[in-house]
Amino acid sequence: MSDSKRIRLGMVGGGADAFIGGVHRIASRIDDRFELVAGALSSTPEKARKSGEALGLDPARSYASFEEMAEAEASREDGIEAVSIVTPNHVHYPAAKAFLDRGIHVICDKPLTSTWEDAEAMEKAVAGSKSLFILTHNYTGYPMVRQAQAMVEAGDIGKIRLVQVEYPQDWLTDPVETEGVKQAEWRTDPARSGAGGATGDIGTHAYNLASFVSGLKTSELLADLQSFGAGRSLDDNGHVLLRFDNGARGMLWCSQVAPGNENGLKLRVYGDKGGLEWAQEDPNYLWFTPHGEATRLIRRNGAGAIDAANAVSRIPPGHPEGYLEGFANIYTAAADAIRAVQGGSDREAAMGPLPGIADGMEGMRFVLACVESSKNNATWVKL
Repeated sequence: MSDSKRIRLGMVGGGADAFIGGVHRIASRIDDRFELVAGALSSTPEKARKSGEALGLDPARSYASFEEMAEAEASREDGIEAVSIVTPNHVHYPAAKAFLDRGIHVICDKPLTSTWEDAEAMEKAVAGSKSLFILTHNYTGYPMVRQAQAMVEAGDIGKIRLVQVEYPQDWLTDPVETEGVKQAEWRTDPARSGAGGATGDIGTHAYNLASFVSGLKTSELLADLQSFGAGRSLDDNGHVLLRFDNGARGMLWCSQVAPGNENGLKLRVYGDKGGLEWAQEDPNYLWFTPHGEATRLIRRNGAGAIDAANAVSRIPPGHPEGYLEGFANIYTAAADAIRAVQGGSDREAAMGPLPGIADGMEGMRFVLACVESSKNNATWVKL
């Protein structure tokens, strides 16, 4: 397969009115490495058909279910090489397994699944397949996040002592799940979302970002979760204390009921030689403070930016890059990994920094430990 050819991509979910489906499609095309050729875009057949028409899919490759799509595409000479799964959490495992079992690479939205049983089954399915499994923790694709990770690894801030990460939003301040808002309906439903509400939806992003940049593993955590929205059975706010395996300490706050916050993901990492600070809403800048010295501003693709960051930057400094470009970096790296595996490379080596099944399992452990801790009056729980 020539590297110059686009990877034939399918999509499960992501039909009409699905925000994240559009994001995945845009991200897959920014570097022109994928072409969407098939889809099972909704669990409702008529909606799936109309969504396929709207996207210009061949009607013969617009399927009523992911099961039908997996079987049909696997039997085609020009069948899909990879599939994006952008459904509610409870569909992630059965959909992924259907394609993994047929040798089709999987790019799956986070979190990994809705239940631990499905997570373990997913891990087994990935291990038993020759295909790649990529989890779209897209914030790891930002250039200044890669810069921060490389600086931590190089020892620029010394031994890490403190990690603080927060991810506040305000879109669930009102009970919009009762007002026909589709994205709120399934995210507040335990059967489709899983055991965690805000912790599963955005807390896993915050936790993954902190782990990715710091390189630390969490040994135990203490969580205090709240459901402020009337009638909600899943948390919409959470405060979590973290203990890391090197003795460092951390704090994580995630909330979807914090008025005035849109997508306020922020990370601070402090070592014995300095500190780093990054904010998703101003992603082209990384603040670096060597201990006892003036704070320095490192700009994306500017002076002080290193190869790890420049490699995932597309345009000159001063031209903002953000959410879609960071997401696209995950897709472009996925394309490189897929072509590498098709060329005979080892799966693990091909993945490089891409988030995969191990990150997904760690995210599930985080959510379930938070829920367990909070139910037991905020006691420490080992991961």
